[in-house]
Amino acid sequence: MNSRVPQPLSLADFECSPERGFLPSDPCETLPDCPTLNHLGREMPKLLSARRVRQCIDEQPSLLPSIPPSWHDNEYRAAMRILSFAGHAYVWETPGQPAIKLPSHLAQPWYEIAQKLGRPPVLSYASYALDNWRRLDQTKPIQLDNIVLLQNFLGGLDEEWFVVVHIQIEKQAGPGLEGLVQAINAASKGNDDEVLLGLQALASAQTAMRDTLLRMKERCDPYVYYTRVRPYIHGWKNSPSLPEGLIYDHVEAYGQQPQQFRGETGAQSSIVPCLDAGLGIRHAPDPLTVYLQEMREYMPPRHRAFLQALEIRTDDQGRALLSGYIHDRKQRHPELWSAYCACVDLLAQFREIHIGYADSYINRQNQTSTTNPTAVGTGGTPFMTYLQKHLDETKQAVRT
Repeated sequence: MNSRVPQPLSLADFECSPERGFLPSDPCETLPDCPTLNHLGREMPKLLSARRVRQCIDEQPSLLPSIPPSWHDNEYRAAMRILSFAGHAYVWETPGQPAIKLPSHLAQPWYEIAQKLGRPPVLSYASYALDNWRRLDQTKPIQLDNIVLLQNFLGGLDEEWFVVVHIQIEKQAGPGLEGLVQAINAASKGNDDEVLLGLQALASAQTAMRDTLLRMKERCDPYVYYTRVRPYIHGWKNSPSLPEGLIYDHVEAYGQQPQQFRGETGAQSSIVPCLDAGLGIRHAPDPLTVYLQEMREYMPPRHRAFLQALEIRTDDQGRALLSGYIHDRKQRHPELWSAYCACVDLLAQFREIHIGYADSYINRQNQTSTTNPTAVGTGGTPFMTYLQKHLDETKQAVRT
């Protein structure tokens, strides 16, 4: 084993838990003493339907005059959620005519809150999904029939279902991430039995995640998603309709220069990158690997740190610690190898389902506006070719 392996991993060090995965404690639903911002969040679907978001924001003298010193992370995340939805609604309200500048009373608090959270001032997966849910019945668990969104753009069944499916997958990942950590820590100590138990826990969680992902089309129609959900989550990097980016008015750090940030995308979830890192799935450099590296900037900092902590767990040969350990025992402990292969296969299945959705929900749709292109994802990058390549590389991990 590598003598340089750091201290044992613990999910608790990275704002992650076996019960909830990367989901936080139940998010803050409204902000204390922020009537204007709360009203804007609550009325967003109606204002957006009437195309009055820009007018409403422009007419406000202030959205968040100052950040109360009593705020904690949950209030910052709630403010980031509302400001992020407001910012995207402001930009994309009128199809084909995006705003090229955010007013200062939206741009400045958005930037300030984003700085507090260690993420760019743009709608990211953390605000769209991780911090955007509540339980209908507080006495019941986080599950599809008991969670709804705190914030919507237009609202409706398809938008709601699209996001809560992601939230449910995040929750189901928790026991799997704990299993992955258990397996890695056990491998560093040479404990085969614990490695096996960890891998089995991971496979069980991956099965639940896969089965939830398979339910996407139950209540989210591809056409409705493409025309009513997707337009508002685009960013302003590699954007055909905002080639220069977006000006954040009077944000001193940006000097009135247009900024380019990626749009919200599931690639900003930490789950699959962590599974890749933990299981030792290597992807040869390509435009998608560059893009995925960039996506880490949009993750909550502690989640990003967890991913990095997984990546540095290597053995003396430079191999990922867990996969190297299992490969070395492939012949004398076939049960370990079988359990590892099951986890890799389930990751491949997850990727394969995702490719199918990328095809039907985006690639096959009829592009009618440069603000909602089919050739690139909401993060602003071509995807179909590279998604298939990453699937092939996942499968390759158990062929060597």
